[in-house]
Amino acid sequence: MTILIVEDELLAVQKLIKLLSLSQQAPTVVGVTDGIESTVEWLNANPRPDLILMDIELSDGQSFEIFNLVQVECPVIFTTSFDEHSVESFRVNSLDYLLKPIKKEELEQALSKFNALASRNVTSHDIGDLVNDLRRQNRTQEPRNQLLAKAGQQLISINTADIAYFYQNEGITHLYSRNHTHYVVDYTLDALEGLLEPNRFFRVNSQFLVEARAILHTQPSADGLLAIDLRPRTEQAVLVSLDRINSFTEWIGQ
Repeated sequence: MTILIVEDELLAVQKLIKLLSLSQQAPTVVGVTDGIESTVEWLNANPRPDLILMDIELSDGQSFEIFNLVQVECPVIFTTSFDEHSVESFRVNSLDYLLKPIKKEELEQALSKFNALASRNVTSHDIGDLVNDLRRQNRTQEPRNQLLAKAGQQLISINTADIAYFYQNEGITHLYSRNHTHYVVDYTLDALEGLLEPNRFFRVNSQFLVEARAILHTQPSADGLLAIDLRPRTEQAVLVSLDRINSFTEWIGQ
């Protein structure tokens, strides 16, 4: 059994490695990563491990983002400080979890469960259901100040204060910064709405999520909608959806 540890606290890593060395399942730790970016790079560069032990709160964000950036094709056991009520989703999705501080007996039980379920092919489809549920539970958390974006083959951390707007087209979400730089992000606009400060970002229609300072001016359109001009300029007209005009007007005037 090969294991990747995703954990940003050194003492927690050392404890996990020690507990794993005592396990009757004879696991082998093949890698340790401490954040979203390093985990994505490791998974892209190395053979798939049998199992991942993954902390939810990492140094550069919540580990849920990893599943937007890379295909995770092995079971994951999350380590978390969430309370019993919050982790009900883990049970529903047949994935195990370990509440910190992790105890030897609980880790051994989780590894035994993994071996027993290995033939059931618990993969990223199950994880995706879990991640979506936990994202909904965490909407009350502080909005993000940083987002990971792709520039070619590189992952770049973008300060949300530098973002002008997001544009979604044919399943790809584009990020345009205030200095006219273009990136691609692995988030849907639905997901971004839950991550960003609602006083600063507004979903004007199915394709655009805009930051307040990127709006140059607004004007009525010929078809009774509301047109907005953005900086950087867009190749197409940006119209506020009819059902969003009232809330947009309230938002922009706050």
